[in-house]
Parts: sequence; structure tokens; C-alpha cells
Amino acid sequence: MAATVYAGWQRFSTHEADRVTRHSFSFGPHYDPANLGFGPLVCHNDDLLQPGGGYPDHPHQDLEIVTWVLSGVLLHTDSTGHTSPIGAGTVQAMSAGSGIRHTEVADPASGPTRFVQAWVRPDSPGGSPEHQELAVDLDGSGLVPVAGSGGLPIRTTGASLQVARLAPGETVALPDAPLVHAFAATGALDLRDGTAGGADGGPGTGRLSEGDALRLSDEPGRVVTATEHTDLLVWTFR
Repeated sequence: MAATVYAGWQRFSTHEADRVTRHSFSFGPHYDPANLGFGPLVCHNDDLLQPGGGYPDHPHQDLEIVTWVLSGVLLHTDSTGHTSPIGAGTVQAMSAGSGIRHTEVADPASGPTRFVQAWVRPDSPGGSPEHQELAVDLDGSGLVPVAGSGGLPIRTTGASLQVARLAPGETVALPDAPLVHAFAATGALDLRDGTAGGADGGPGTGRLSEGDALRLSDEPGRVVTATEHTDLLVWTFR
């Protein structure tokens, strides 16, 4: 059993003229053998693109790529002939399968674009590439499944991404699962152990600020309360 908070300011970051990417795990030149992933989750990037900036044509293979747009509009074009604008509050689930190429660029007309993108290992390699997008209404709904179990399908059994938009004072229980990765994309959260009475400052209390992540391994009963307007992204793996 383990519960660890990873501070946002400690993340590796890549700075280019048109974008800043903050990496939750070892990525590219930012090699960290102690932080290669969390279960099947091998990448969790937080990108801010300037208008017209982003990623030119590049390949992926044997990955489930899930993108949640926080602000702006991300323009996606890929080698299957698919083109789509992905606006704020929209999720894209893309199975790279045996191989796909795509571009990801911030719509010049929509200002800076921020999105969080996760790469998850599929159950098995190969297959035809596929993708879907879904606009999600989060207000007042608590945690909403958006990809994997209960959301857009991905090819990783037992994996699920849930997203919540929380008002100050709003409380949600984190899902009970063998592996939980909770990310405060915006805002801030107080964390407590709902089974241990941590609300009074006892065992299991803590705080997540913007950019912080909580990784839980066999730690049920965790509860978070927003202390300001917060976007929370929660991956679970069973």
C-alpha cells in the first residue's frame, strides 16, 4: 500500500518557441529510471501551445492516446484522413494500433491551447488505428468517465479516465482501484483518508495544488475537496 504526491514544480519540462510541455514521467531526453510509468500509464504530458504552434507530423504505434483539452482548440489531422477540432471539455481517444501519423496544432483563432495527454499500453500490439472524440458536460456531475471503462473505448482492459470540474468546497471520493493516478490540472484540493477521519488533520491528510499528482497503490477510501475551482483528472487501473 502506498500514497505519494508528486509536486508539479518537480516535473521535467520541455520548452520550445511555440510550446511548453510538462512531463509526469520519464520522457525523451528527460530520462528517469525510477519514474518510467504507473501501471500501463507510460506518459502523462501537460501541454501549453501558442496559437498556431504544436507538433508537426509524427508517428505513434501500439499506444492508446487519450487527450483532454482544458482550454483553446487543438486541431488534429492524421494519416487515416481524419481531421477534427478538439475544443475545451472534449476528450479524444486514439488507438495507434499498427501505426498512425498525426499533427497536433493550436487553432490560431482560439488563442493558447492547453491539454493533458496520456499514453497507455494496450492489451496487445497491432490492429487498425481508430479514434473518437466526445464533448463532455462536467458541471455539477462529480467524476465523469470519459475514456476506458464507461467512456470512449480504449484497448486497455480495466483502464478508465474520469474527469471532474469542482467548485470550491465540493468533495468527491476517489475511485477504489488497485492503481489510481489523480492529477490537479487546475485549482487546488485538500486530500484526506475518508476511512481514517483525516478531516481534522490526522493521518492521510495532504494537499494537491495545480500540476500536482497523487499516485495510490491499494489505498482505498481517499477523498478530495476543492479549495478553489478545480479540474481533476483521475486514471484508474484494475
